[in-house]
Amino acid sequence: MTNQEKKLIAIDLDGTTLHSDGKTLSAYTKYVFKQVEALGHTICIATGRPLRMTTDIYKELELQSPMINFNGALVSMPFDKYWEFTKKEYIKRSFIFDLLRHQQNFDLEFFAVEYRRKFFLNNFRHVEPEFFGVETFHPYNRLRADRLTEDPHAVLFSTRIKDKFRLAEEVQKHYNNKISVSAWGGPNGVLEIVPKGVSKASGLKHLLKALDIAPENLICFGDEFNDVEMFKFATKSGGKAYAMKNASNRLTPHASEVIPWTNDEDGVARQLEQLFLS
Repeated sequence: MTNQEKKLIAIDLDGTTLHSDGKTLSAYTKYVFKQVEALGHTICIATGRPLRMTTDIYKELELQSPMINFNGALVSMPFDKYWEFTKKEYIKRSFIFDLLRHQQNFDLEFFAVEYRRKFFLNNFRHVEPEFFGVETFHPYNRLRADRLTEDPHAVLFSTRIKDKFRLAEEVQKHYNNKISVSAWGGPNGVLEIVPKGVSKASGLKHLLKALDIAPENLICFGDEFNDVEMFKFATKSGGKAYAMKNASNRLTPHASEVIPWTNDEDGVARQLEQLFLS
């Protein structure tokens, strides 16, 4: 297969590829992915999740492709720290210090500062350790100003405010649009803050160039607000953007097609089987 024929297939995880428990990958999904890859196409995880919460899924799918984490703030080859196309974006620590001072303004349940392989959390009361991919929280996971010795990739936060999209707009406005705020899909109703201009789309642009794949050969799957820029990029470039049946109405207007299956019905695999294996 030539690069002119090769597709880059970007898959969101929560609410898209994973079942609604945020963990399950069916045997059918894993089988279809292997068959599609065997044809020469590349399947790439594109998620808001940090790297440490994605590597087990990556291994279960037996992928060998690059991965996009933190909604585009990290593009890497998970088990190759010397990969020449690694791309990292960071939030200034000064932003974190300011958020610590103003956290009560946003009625937050928790917020976490995320690095490639570690995280710091402002409190342990309103979140389960499993959410962060650990069995238990440790004292060194507590967020303190003196532990912020490096700029992080992203900030996650959960709020008691029901309209999380309105809150996202308020946070962006508070910081003069110098950051980007988007929502995760699936059962994890959290917001993620990344540097301005960073998105799954920016990560995919970088990856397409690194893999020498034409933008019109991009196919993506998603369900939530943090997939909007990826969908816009795919459709504008002549690629395809497939929204899940369970997708947010904030995403579906940007889709090439809304597929007739949910994440719990293995919709990504069913669509890929129709596209490549029928």
